[in-house]
Amino acid sequence: MTVLVQLPLSSRGAPPPGELLSLARNPSPDARQRLLLGVMALCDASPPAGELSPVLGEIFLTLAKQAEREVRRALAERLAAAEWAPAALVNVLALDEIEIARPILLSSPVLQDDDLLRVLIEASLEHQIAVARRPRISGRVADAVIERGEPAVLTALATNRTAEVSAEGLRRLVEHSRRIAALRGPLTRHPRLTQALAQEMYHWLGEALRQSISARFEVDEPRLAAAVYDAVAGVLRPVSPAPVETPEREEMERRLAGKLHAAGQLRPGVLVRAAREKRMSLFVHGLAMLGGFTAGQVRAALAGSTPEALYYACAAVGIDRAVYPSLLAELRSMNQGLPGDQGAAVWLRGAISPASAARAFRAIVADDRAAPERLAV
Repeated sequence: MTVLVQLPLSSRGAPPPGELLSLARNPSPDARQRLLLGVMALCDASPPAGELSPVLGEIFLTLAKQAEREVRRALAERLAAAEWAPAALVNVLALDEIEIARPILLSSPVLQDDDLLRVLIEASLEHQIAVARRPRISGRVADAVIERGEPAVLTALATNRTAEVSAEGLRRLVEHSRRIAALRGPLTRHPRLTQALAQEMYHWLGEALRQSISARFEVDEPRLAAAVYDAVAGVLRPVSPAPVETPEREEMERRLAGKLHAAGQLRPGVLVRAAREKRMSLFVHGLAMLGGFTAGQVRAALAGSTPEALYYACAAVGIDRAVYPSLLAELRSMNQGLPGDQGAAVWLRGAISPASAARAFRAIVADDRAAPERLAV
């Protein structure tokens, strides 16, 4: 409304009491908004001492609820740094649409931990991100962010250098960085990152971030890489002839896949080598764990009439499409020729992102309710 231009929030000073009284007697929306801004200016000129009068707080809240969006937005910007602001009004603004709530969430000294926790539960993703970016949030709020595990909110927290993230909280952030690539860069620069956590992250970082870790913590890259390779090679010794698939052996391979995954050593190369060594159960459980699938879904793909679903599962975990044809041949050789050769060679169409590949895989296997739970291998 044009009234906002006529009555700016600053520079005019507090209106005279007579003007406020006249506005209070006028029930029009225009007068309500002018009254709200006038009371605001009065409080700025003479901030209320001690706890704000409940009556004055109720006046603020009532007027703010009647105000238009632009007035609420201006009000939030004005109250963001005000220690005297009514708590009830600040909490209402904190749950308003994000453009109104953001300055309150980032700066208001009135908001307490319980208020911020409520925002994390009740408000939108953008509100949660604003909470995670708030300077000097407590360990209690940081733990709540980590517990919820929302990637964008976790990334905002990882970039917040003033947040009180505990040692356990940082460890959990590092663990989340296995699946959330956006966390890795901020965490490698985090002031509380320890050498032990840095070395743990090293296993799943790209080359550039590995160099950053090495420069900061003096990690011996060749030695660590050799140690990782030896650890993987030590549990993947060539088996000749091909092992007989029994329930006991499958359980052993499932546990092995779990240990490799927990140690950050379960990588695409491990799956390719498992297939070459004809360790089908290790391939199945490793692919399932690495991609967040079930073993039944992977077996359904291996039993399909087309290799399309299996390709998407492999692409989802980072197996290069150039490797897929030879991998497919290895798997067919120990799985009675399955998956079949019907359908198009989708891996020849071009690269696909891991997220898109995972969605395509789940879409294909979701309709196959009759897929056998265990393959004859």
